[in-house]
Amino acid sequence: MPEQTFVETTDRSWQSLEQFPGTQILPLAAPVPQGSIHKLRMAAGTIIPVHQHPADEYVYVLSGTVQTGKQTCEAGMFWFTPAHIRNGPHYALTDVELMTIRLGAMGEFEKV
Repeated sequence: MPEQTFVETTDRSWQSLEQFPGTQILPLAAPVPQGSIHKLRMAAGTIIPVHQHPADEYVYVLSGTVQTGKQTCEAGMFWFTPAHIRNGPHYALTDVELMTIRLGAMGEFEKV
């Protein structure tokens, strides 16, 4: 029988995302194959270019201010992006921390 799983995030190490300098990820779980539940940090001024995922994605802003496309999102904002919908760029106006649930593969990112 499955049991509950607990993750103490303060004991985990953040991983730098080389393709997006100023960005770090803290993987928490894989709810589906190639999917991810993770925290994402973006240093102020960091840009993640326009992209799309082949799966639905849910994002919650834990702290800071990020602009995604033309929408400015502050702590407490939640957004949903359906599969195959172009989104971004994501621009960190301040240091930002996000919680993301992606229900499939990462997808392709445009070159900055």
